[in-house]
Amino acid sequence: GEIVSKLPLYNSPAGSGFKVERCLDENLRIDSEKQTLYRRGVGMLMFLVKFSRPDLANSVRELSKANDGATEKHYKGLLRTVKYVLDTRNKALKYETTDTLDTVWRLKAYCDSDFAGDKDTRGSVSGYCIYLFDCLICWKSKGQKHVTLSSTEAEYVAVAEVCTEIMFIRMILWFLGIRIQLPIIVHCDNVGAIFLSYNA
Repeated sequence: GEIVSKLPLYNSPAGSGFKVERCLDENLRIDSEKQTLYRRGVGMLMFLVKFSRPDLANSVRELSKANDGATEKHYKGLLRTVKYVLDTRNKALKYETTDTLDTVWRLKAYCDSDFAGDKDTRGSVSGYCIYLFDCLICWKSKGQKHVTLSSTEAEYVAVAEVCTEIMFIRMILWFLGIRIQLPIIVHCDNVGAIFLSYNA
């Protein structure tokens, strides 16, 4: 607690290009007591990501790679993320809509992927966020299950993942009798993946 309170004010949960590489040298790893604290901290952050803090998703995914052998660098990354959480605990998402029954609900999504960003496995990372009435309702940052051979393929996998989630949300809203504005727009920044998506 005292160590965290002395850290500076951070505007993000992790630094730009934050990546965690697994440490194979046991001499560089932190002691078992600190490792237990590290695991508890990552577990606490995972709980927050799942229920209320989408902004932590990528940094927590990276930090969890070192659950079996963190170094001092990883531990400092964890402390920075915890400090960011404490500094931003009073911020919130606000959901607003009109009260009329004729309202057509508007969904939109953004997705992205890096290419072979994980230096240990050469796997890519997909990330997406889905908005309802311009307010975030669904988010994910996750390593892809297979190794992609191009940035277009990696981005296309991200598009497929977000579309699967959109279909799930759409079915829930349909079951509740809520009308959705169609088409649902998915934003992607890779021309190759966009062309593949348009090709039926």
